[in-house]
Amino acid sequence: MTELKLRLNEGDTEKTVTVHQDVFTIGRLPECDLYLPFGGVSRCHARLTKNSAGTWTLEDLGSKNGTQVNERLLTAPQELCHGDVIWLGDASLVVVLTIETAEETSNTEEDSAEFSQEETYGKRTILRNVKQLQQRWIEAQDKDGDSSNKDKTIARLKDLVDIAKSLSGAASIQEIFTQVQQVVFRYLDSIDRLALLIDVSSTGKLELINSATRSASQQKNLASDGSWISRSICQRVFDEKVAIQTADAQKDERFFGEHSILIKGIRSAMGVPLWDENKVVGVLYADAELSSYHWVIQGEEELSFFSALANIVACSVQRWLLAEKLKSEEVIRQRLERYHSPAVVQQLIAMGASIDGRLPPTESEISILFADLVGFTALSERLKPSQIAELLNKLFEEMLQEVFCFGGTLDKYIGDCIMAFFGAPEPQADHPDRAVSAAIGMLNRLQKLNDNNFWQEPLQLRIAINSGKAVVGDVGSFQRVDYTALGGTINLASRMESICPPSECVISEATYKTLSDPSCFQEMGLYRFKGIPRLVKVYQTKLMGSRE
Repeated sequence: MTELKLRLNEGDTEKTVTVHQDVFTIGRLPECDLYLPFGGVSRCHARLTKNSAGTWTLEDLGSKNGTQVNERLLTAPQELCHGDVIWLGDASLVVVLTIETAEETSNTEEDSAEFSQEETYGKRTILRNVKQLQQRWIEAQDKDGDSSNKDKTIARLKDLVDIAKSLSGAASIQEIFTQVQQVVFRYLDSIDRLALLIDVSSTGKLELINSATRSASQQKNLASDGSWISRSICQRVFDEKVAIQTADAQKDERFFGEHSILIKGIRSAMGVPLWDENKVVGVLYADAELSSYHWVIQGEEELSFFSALANIVACSVQRWLLAEKLKSEEVIRQRLERYHSPAVVQQLIAMGASIDGRLPPTESEISILFADLVGFTALSERLKPSQIAELLNKLFEEMLQEVFCFGGTLDKYIGDCIMAFFGAPEPQADHPDRAVSAAIGMLNRLQKLNDNNFWQEPLQLRIAINSGKAVVGDVGSFQRVDYTALGGTINLASRMESICPPSECVISEATYKTLSDPSCFQEMGLYRFKGIPRLVKVYQTKLMGSRE
């Protein structure tokens, strides 16, 4: 007589259920024969039916999330085999089929659920919740009075403590991996190759960080691009947050659709997630080119140890990721502080600029400002080069404070001219007001500097502002990159600066119309500029005598 039992695994829940009737329902309703109050389980999720030949079939009852058998979605009633894994939402059920005899009836429930090597070899895959694995490994299994397993567990725990101490002082990812490699190859004789994959950019894409082989002579044949790794297994471990082990992937029906496993010659494989509190940051992967008979009997114990080790590694990996993030943020900060105020730099880092500090060109609505020193050519004729440099350094330092005060971005210095813009990279709905406020601030500041004998003679600025669309971002070659604004909006502002009276600011009609308070400007007239195929109405600041 064939008896069907189901081993339930969900979170910390683990139990064995015997199916006594020929029709057996599973779902979230208490009236179901197997009540599963877990996430993703429908009210009446699935049904088991015993056929006249003594076989069992499983059928989905129109559940919301579907029913899977061995990782394949059930689309029609399917006959079950010993060792099949049924997934209903977050719960998994392992099918245990036994031929019950008088002798077997007296056996314990746990003994009757054991797999024999002959029955399971070639299709045995362990899919486990990581927390369950760790708990089962820590518990000593000395039910027969043999304390050897307990001693072995204690020894491994001591080693894990030592590993944790060593990894806490690891300064690089290479040092972390080297220590993990030594432990894995010392304890797990059944694997040949080891790999550490990490989601470095937090995008869900695993990157191979390091790999190794048991034999040093085989290391040179290990492809550095990770082409030998089963990406399907690693991605499943990462996405589903489960530990996977297969004794023979090529004979396991759960991997029949994975052609890469056959091509890459992978026979036995094991992967566990690297947990960082609430998320997975990577995967620790190991495999061998030979089938592992050993895993059929002791696979779960080794998978548990591998998983416990991975959790320790995860702490070190997260510390390394944090250190790398701080380094990249410092690179970004140093680069961006050349252009932006500290507040804007912090916003950009929070937005996630690329690791090399580059910001991709994007179309933005901005106000562009050109501030030019009046009579600079004549000054240059009278001053020494060192004096010119001193003048510009002091002037730019003072004027840039006004740009940054209103959230502006320095584009570049063009000789004696400051080019800055407002409205990018962080969008600013009031960018015309900001640009005008910065311009008035620059004129006021320069007047005060002149009153305090800032330079040998009074200095004057011409400032022009235009508003509109522009492409803003990093432009240049690998060797030299400039963060700049491009487009017709910039060209017009540059042309307008030439008609600006000394110590005044001129703005275009586009800027004038978008100011919240344009009362401090008056119409200057219509002008035609080189390269601009239309007349442009220009406004200038009203003569105020003193700008206090």
